[in-house]
Amino acid sequence: MNRIVPLLVSLALLAGCTKEKEEERQFEKGVVDLGTHSLRTYALMNDRPNLVVLEAGLGDDHSVWLTLNLAEALGDSADVLIYDRGGYGESTLDDNPRNIERLRSELEAVVNPYAESKNLILVGHSLGGLIIRDFAINHPESTTGLLFLDPSHEAYNQPTQDMEDLVVDAFSDAFGPESGGAREAEQLVEDFAFAADLLPLPDVPVIVLTSMKEDQANTLSDQTYHKTRDDWYQAHELLGTGVTDFTHIPTTESGHYIMKDEPDLVVDQIQILLSKLPLK
Repeated sequence: MNRIVPLLVSLALLAGCTKEKEEERQFEKGVVDLGTHSLRTYALMNDRPNLVVLEAGLGDDHSVWLTLNLAEALGDSADVLIYDRGGYGESTLDDNPRNIERLRSELEAVVNPYAESKNLILVGHSLGGLIIRDFAINHPESTTGLLFLDPSHEAYNQPTQDMEDLVVDAFSDAFGPESGGAREAEQLVEDFAFAADLLPLPDVPVIVLTSMKEDQANTLSDQTYHKTRDDWYQAHELLGTGVTDFTHIPTTESGHYIMKDEPDLVVDQIQILLSKLPLK
């Protein structure tokens, strides 16, 4: 079990890099007031009919999408929205559990002021994949496309309580017990149990990018869960259940952070989703 600790700590430290990027200045900052706490948003709005919302993974704030101008590159063809979940960046927290249902409800609150009647494409990385799954299932009428980037999945991710405690401790030591990462990590066992009962995705265009790279992080993850890269790929295949337009792309060029290793691949897949949307 201890072999996962160095990876968790290094990931936590990498995720905590929240220095302002030059690209961030092009996004209009906003605040969504939830009554008990508030969430910081960053929007690139040009009155376009399509809205792309980028949902980060565990431990990452909005700046993960600014790497190599990924979010900015989408601005020519869609409005773009990124944000910090509670406890990250300039977003605050309340005392409620930070489980998938709550994170999904807060995503709803973030999207509503910006979506209007726009086509909505949701992009989710890692744990963010669970959040956009729950959103799409609850809002099939407003979800018009989904892109999953190496998403967490209950068929592969089956953490024990000891594993969860290690992740909580890693984020607590790096950023404090009330940080977004630590608070979300407290719900990992419950989150994957919840995900196991989720309904299939709505029948909208879905693209999944899966990291098949044999790097240290993927190898350690496979060892920890007693799984293989093929198990990871097959778990992601399940996202296509009941979906007519489903594309699953494996990549050996990217590790878990596909948007950092192959940003052009991610942008290209979003553009493909945009090309499938109805004109407004």
